[in-house]
Amino acid sequence: MDLQRIHSQSPWERKYGYCRAIRVGNLVLFGGTAPIADDGSTFAPSDASAQTARCYEIIENALQELGLVKAAILRVRLYVTDIAQAHAFGTAHKQFFEGHLPCMTMVEVSKLIDPDMLVEIEADALAPSA
Repeated sequence: MDLQRIHSQSPWERKYGYCRAIRVGNLVLFGGTAPIADDGSTFAPSDASAQTARCYEIIENALQELGLVKAAILRVRLYVTDIAQAHAFGTAHKQFFEGHLPCMTMVEVSKLIDPDMLVEIEADALAPSA
């Protein structure tokens, strides 16, 4: 079975030994994607909408590296530190996906790996058959 691994520039990947996404056949799995800025810091501290958009931007970059588009995403899970900001997270989610609506779960967690992070997103996608 062929595996294709995609890495981002996240310092957490190197530090803890994981990759952004793995493709096995038609299945593409995205690990927890946090709002990391290009310099490795947390992107837009305290801005739930901007952080959500950044997570999706990182996921979309990995999709493009695999030759896929966001419509391939079937399911996402948002782990958020303040469910009272659900509207901000949800609106950014809706803007990213536009007319393509994947399954979504949003759950509140007590905290993420960096206290400035408000959201982390996992996704599952299905690539077309070769």
